[in-house]
Amino acid sequence: MKFTVDKHERYVVIEPLTDFLNGEAAANLKGEFMLRNTGGQRNIVLNLCHVQDADEDGIRMGLLARRLCKASGGLFILTGLNKRLTDLLKITNLEGYFKTASSVAKAEDMIFGNEIRLDLRGE
Repeated sequence: MKFTVDKHERYVVIEPLTDFLNGEAAANLKGEFMLRNTGGQRNIVLNLCHVQDADEDGIRMGLLARRLCKASGGLFILTGLNKRLTDLLKITNLEGYFKTASSVAKAEDMIFGNEIRLDLRGE
């Protein structure tokens, strides 16, 4: 599976270039999440604008990314969700677990707000 990585100073945007997010694609993304997180990125945006559907493994791969980001004080944000993916999050009871944004720009605002909060707290 192919995906793009758009690295910024305080976050990285990963965009899978597939219409179906399955276990194989999830395994590739998990490796990328771990690589980016160990490389110092604590904020990850997963832009699912090309993804039309996913299986359970595809949805669950975000759990690792969320855990990695949270452990380092960062955020894991899903963006580009269509109705099918939003419904899948509801069905799997994960809708409240993941942070979502309507666009990458909104996700960026969430990240910068979190970074300011961390800076003010001295973390």
